Amino acid sequence: MMFRTEIDIPKADFEIQPAEQMLFVGSCFADNLGRRFVENRFRATVNPFGVMYNPASILHTVEKCTGVHPRVAVFTLGTNHVYILKETGEIVDNCQKRPQRLFEEKELSEEECAGYLQKAIDLLKAEKVIITVSPIRYAKYGYHGSLLSKATLLLAADRLVKANPGVVSYFPAYEIMNDELRDYRFYKEDMLHPSNQAVEYIWEKFRETYFGKAAELFLEDWRPIREALGHKPFNPDSEEHQKFIARTEERKRLFEKKYGLVKG
Repeated sequence: MMFRTEIDIPKADFEIQPAEQMLFVGSCFADNLGRRFVENRFRATVNPFGVMYNPASILHTVEKCTGVHPRVAVFTLGTNHVYILKETGEIVDNCQKRPQRLFEEKELSEEECAGYLQKAIDLLKAEKVIITVSPIRYAKYGYHGSLLSKATLLLAADRLVKANPGVVSYFPAYEIMNDELRDYRFYKEDMLHPSNQAVEYIWEKFRETYFGKAAELFLEDWRPIREALGHKPFNPDSEEHQKFIARTEERKRLFEKKYGLVKG
């Protein structure tokens, strides 16, 4: 008997490489996923100008990322709602706690969402772009309104995949959370955000989809070094611990040399 709906995710037609240069832009879920790559020594840049919830703001980040040249980019779409500063008519990325009366709220259409993201794709010139829709619901829109927002983003993502064959792929984080993990034990206390366990599960699914043997070996090489670096000793000043630190630093140096991570 099956007690959950498993999402069938086909293996991607490309592989993320060891120490891959990547850019993550989007909602706070981009932070959650991107942090896994940073912690595991991928050369990942994560939301360099802060969290960006909508497609227009994702484009704004890409426009400012003049010194970032990733081979793989990940866009995580949170909402199609944007806030326009009445004084200038411009979409703002952050209201900066200014009075609500200064802004007009607007819902982007599927075409507008796809248009902003296509501009970002064209400008970034990454070889591969992965698009995913954040599984985090927006209670302030009402749950029906939140579903409409996600549906618009899903349609825009599908349009981009079809318009950019071989470049854009879709990863179903939204579907995994709402189908495979549709139980409140996989949510944080607010019952809106995925728990750490849920994020870890989605990370594992992401690995299965986009990692090959080389990237998995890279993770295995780094894991014991990472664990050693995080070790908290009972006596940090002891001679034995100082030797342990020296051995760990040497292993780290050799790892960085092996994978071309040495700075300078």
